[in-house]
Amino acid sequence: MKENIVKIKSFNFALRIINLYKFLCTDKKEFVLSKQVLRSGTAIGALVYESEHAQSSADFISKMNIALKEANETVYWLSLLYQSDYLSKESYLSISEDSEELVRLLASIVKTSKTKLKI
Repeated sequence: MKENIVKIKSFNFALRIINLYKFLCTDKKEFVLSKQVLRSGTAIGALVYESEHAQSSADFISKMNIALKEANETVYWLSLLYQSDYLSKESYLSISEDSEELVRLLASIVKTSKTKLKI
């Protein structure tokens, strides 16, 4: 069976987001923005997993498109956390690379799937 790269990357990204959330709550005492990034950052993987059992091609595209929106939202929250000095430049660059990679992967999946379905 072929390895599902986006599934693996989104799961590993969710783990990084959970660790970031713990750090922000414990060390930085930040509870609002951290909750937002936790929600959007972990939703990506959940939607990717859910898409594996989509009821149709259109359902698959819908789930992947929502995952793309969540990934894009996560990029926003990470930028906001960095610009408000909750994240160091090094931490931000590391995790934002992963989030932007997920955006590119998901955008490609959605585009290819729509082309195949002629949407």
